[in-house]
Amino acid sequence: MLDGNGRWAKKRGLPRTAGHAYGAEAFRRIGNYCKAIGIEYLTVYAFSTENWRRPPEEVRTIMSIFDKYMKEALSIMERDKFKMRFFGERSGLSPELQRLMAAAEEKSTHYDGCQMNLCINYGGRDEILHAVRRYAEAYKAGTAPELTEDVFSGYLYSAGIPDPDLIIRTSGEQRLSNFLPWQGAYSELYFTDVLWPDFTERD
Repeated sequence: MLDGNGRWAKKRGLPRTAGHAYGAEAFRRIGNYCKAIGIEYLTVYAFSTENWRRPPEEVRTIMSIFDKYMKEALSIMERDKFKMRFFGERSGLSPELQRLMAAAEEKSTHYDGCQMNLCINYGGRDEILHAVRRYAEAYKAGTAPELTEDVFSGYLYSAGIPDPDLIIRTSGEQRLSNFLPWQGAYSELYFTDVLWPDFTERD
């Protein structure tokens, strides 16, 4: 959970938007580290459904960072062989960002490196409601199997992906803030006071 970009910027007399740019660099650094040590799945809470309430300029900056990151990812993923998946409601995002996300998923389908799951316009409760609706549609159509935990998991954004072993949140906040409530039921939790742009491999 990449928290603390705004506070990091404020401590340095910078606009909050600058904190997100430095936070993106931290994500690249930690993502490369995870790939280097053989972590198979990395799921990142990049933008929640509640984040739309932030100032419009800040939201525009975050979305432009996503666009830039996705273009970079598309240019290097064949070399690094990492996969990408996205959790969240895409209809609220720009058509260009939706196009880049779909292209990244399609291009990386058969890669066998670290899988990066980016949660964009994501909320855990919203995900559960989305899964319930999908199951209800299948039930009405007569195609739904008997409902079990495993079956329900197959209707989540994270279908086919193991539940997280560890959830890390930076910035000192000690709550999950609607992040993976179903999948994280048995995860280990690690909270650190380090603000996200300062988070390193040593942390």
